[in-house]
Amino acid sequence: MTPELLIGSITLFVLSIFLGFELITKVPATLHTPLMSGANAISGISIVGALIGANVAFEGGDTLVSGLLAFVAVVLAMINVVGGFAVTNRMLNMIAGKKRGGA
Repeated sequence: MTPELLIGSITLFVLSIFLGFELITKVPATLHTPLMSGANAISGISIVGALIGANVAFEGGDTLVSGLLAFVAVVLAMINVVGGFAVTNRMLNMIAGKKRGGA
């Protein structure tokens, strides 16, 4: 890994932490769960990134460590996506139940 690539990766990581922190602190508590469940469901882009990382690992020949990290990334991203869909579905069922019962 070249120093330029390392510095770029660290910069991107730090900026993403800062942006995530700023976004989360601006969301009111009543909206936090619905927005986060939707964001988790949409975060399938993490899966795409992990698959691209796995492809780069296999093309580069370093399949053991990079491939293992890519596999862990895919598993964790899938847990995030499935959990986001589950929470969103549960919230929608709660809202639908209230509308049916009250109408």
